[in-house]
Amino acid sequence: MTSSPASPVTPVDAPASAALLERATRVIPGGVNSPVRAFRAVGGTPRFITSATGPWLTDVDGRRYVDLLCSWGPMILGHAHPDVLAAVTEAAGRGFSFGTPSENELLLAEEIVRRVEPLEQVRLVSSGTEATMSAVRLARGFTGRSVIVKFAGCYHGHVDALLAAAGSGVATLALPDSAGVPREMTMDTVVVPYNDVDALEAVFAARGSEIAAVITEAAAGNMGVVPPAPGFTEALRRITRDHGALLISDEVMTGFRCSPAGWFGLEGPYAEGAPDLFTFGKVMGGGFPAAAFGGSAEIMGHLAPLGPVYQAGTLSGNPVATAAGLATLRGCTDDLYPRLEATARAIADAASAALAAEGVPHTVQWAGSMFSVFFRGAPVANYDEARDQDTAAYGRFFHSMLEQGVHLPPSAFEAWFVSGAHDDEAVGQVVVALPAAARAAAHGG
Repeated sequence: MTSSPASPVTPVDAPASAALLERATRVIPGGVNSPVRAFRAVGGTPRFITSATGPWLTDVDGRRYVDLLCSWGPMILGHAHPDVLAAVTEAAGRGFSFGTPSENELLLAEEIVRRVEPLEQVRLVSSGTEATMSAVRLARGFTGRSVIVKFAGCYHGHVDALLAAAGSGVATLALPDSAGVPREMTMDTVVVPYNDVDALEAVFAARGSEIAAVITEAAAGNMGVVPPAPGFTEALRRITRDHGALLISDEVMTGFRCSPAGWFGLEGPYAEGAPDLFTFGKVMGGGFPAAAFGGSAEIMGHLAPLGPVYQAGTLSGNPVATAAGLATLRGCTDDLYPRLEATARAIADAASAALAAEGVPHTVQWAGSMFSVFFRGAPVANYDEARDQDTAAYGRFFHSMLEQGVHLPPSAFEAWFVSGAHDDEAVGQVVVALPAAARAAAHGG
């Protein structure tokens, strides 16, 4: 890799992927089933992956990459982990879906409740979006109120009421952040800056009796990794409790990824008390569509069939998905997390050193072993600061790493993930690739 100006990545760089993308665009909008996969933030051709093992991805052109996506978090043990594969194979051999209760869903629910001390009951669903949507409905049904408060830059799935951006001002009624979301769907959503206690207190002072819940990412990961400032979670608990509102902690990304008990296991227990509801996904499904929301038996008792809040799902608690999730959580032993953090630190430290050597402004932020490299020279505490970075430099950095066999998140606003399968060979390949990528970020080559 030379330091000459980098040319844009063109389809010829990945001809088989380019051909599949061209076919896909005829039958799938944009050729992808989730927007970030389209590489629009970094340009070039998204790689179509044909197989994955341990820390490695292999694309349809036959190229192998160190995987720092880990399917956006779920593959905490690595791809095709033998224990998970065996559990899935055995469960699939007994049937794919029953439409009835099964033991696997009970075992997974018990494992989640065992790990997160405040939980008494959980309801299994099929996606993180479904978990947050259901938690919000439950909060409204439990409190008899309608207003939901969320934070700018925190993503809770594509729920209409939560797919909202702030209007003008520090704390305002939300504006729809997507076409197809009627203005009426966000009229009862208020968006405030993340890590801004004063703004939240102002909202409650004005509308506290109307607010059903505050929903927050336990540690933000969808604007890049932005942990809560010291005392922020405690303040959320105090303010919501004082006004009779619920606190929903979205651990879809951090749950069981940051620690055996997710972000709560790192930051909690809280002197002000635990959140009322938690949402989970990703790791708890082991790569299969599975998610959950839960809380106290009192609040969860408002769900049908016990209470008036309706929630249902034909494939909720799917026996194959729950087998994968249970095997994954059982593999998330106490000794796994220090190994994840050591691996992540080795990669992040090497990235920081390479970028510093080329004079590229950057900062690294953490939530357990999740981390982000922001291409700006100051810490990031909220969404406005996350957006104040050199995304073009990140794009050059990304493509240099990709060309050298390392698949980073194709956006500067995402977390990097490692797995228990990332061994010395994988980490070594990442480290070797970093100096050239840092030069590309700094100089365009």
